[in-house]
Amino acid sequence: MTAPERAQTQTTGRSAQTATLAEIAREAGVSAPTVSKVLNGRADVAPATRTRVEELLRTHGYRRRRAEATRSPLLDLVFHEMESAWALEVIRGVENVARDAGLSVVLSESAGRLTPGRTWADQVAARRPHGVILVLSELDESQRALLTSRSIPFVVMDPAGDPGTDVPSIGATNWQGGLAATRHLVELGHTRIGAITGPSRMMCSRARIDGYRAALETAGLPVDPELIRPGDFHHESGYRLGLQLLRREDRPTAIFAGNDLQALGLYEAARELGLRIPEDLSVVGFDDLPVARWVGPPLTTVRQPLTEMAEAAARLVLELGRGESATPAATRVELATSLVVRSSTGAPA
Repeated sequence: MTAPERAQTQTTGRSAQTATLAEIAREAGVSAPTVSKVLNGRADVAPATRTRVEELLRTHGYRRRRAEATRSPLLDLVFHEMESAWALEVIRGVENVARDAGLSVVLSESAGRLTPGRTWADQVAARRPHGVILVLSELDESQRALLTSRSIPFVVMDPAGDPGTDVPSIGATNWQGGLAATRHLVELGHTRIGAITGPSRMMCSRARIDGYRAALETAGLPVDPELIRPGDFHHESGYRLGLQLLRREDRPTAIFAGNDLQALGLYEAARELGLRIPEDLSVVGFDDLPVARWVGPPLTTVRQPLTEMAEAAARLVLELGRGESATPAATRVELATSLVVRSSTGAPA
């Protein structure tokens, strides 16, 4: 990188000004090559120096020029965890788009944390990918600024929380899906309908259970808090919480599981207690993973178009990188969910 590269600066009460890397270096008390090392994600910079330079780059609103020419042929795909077939569907979608664009995919996992660590952000800056796709994850302010200063676009797929109006995101109609799942059970004649939710910190989980509540209230049925159990989207919680619900004297005759993995755990709990599906218990999942068609009986579930969501996220991040998309505030998209009725639901006995 050469010193003539310039940064755009927004200042209060004045028009946009420019600051050279040399000027930023003088203000930080370091050399221009050190600023260049920070920009390129090099590891041989002291943490305190890196922090000071990053803050000045952020203050001056620095954005690299000619980013397209300096990018590596990569897309970064970041999961908070990759433990299920759910992640495979997402990887498949991103790979479809990356392959057509002549790019490779770099996979990262943040070990269950919703926000990747600082080391990850530095590694991404050093790789200079065409874009970053974060799945059920989010960035803190400094990470956003770091990617923005390197002109590395990012998109959040199925955001864990509200990503903010300035962050492009791809999601699904989770509330509508929860409504459709529960309404299906109500229409079959069930009046005691339980629910095993996902983590409350995740926006998709809250939306699904809100749809469940709306369906019951619309049908004039009470929402019994004792029949709602907070899970974590894993098979084990479906099994454990399923046992709790099904061992009640006034057990539910139907249960809406927040995702297919929890529904499969619920299957195991029902078998252990000698209950038949759907004769004694109706079950609805969410996601429509391939395994939903293979289990016995095949699972009624809400189809979340995971592969299509991942493809949309990958296309969007590439469009942002080429400057072809609208502003990020106008790029918040929700794809439709749909109920897929199979053999795990029926009228109550």
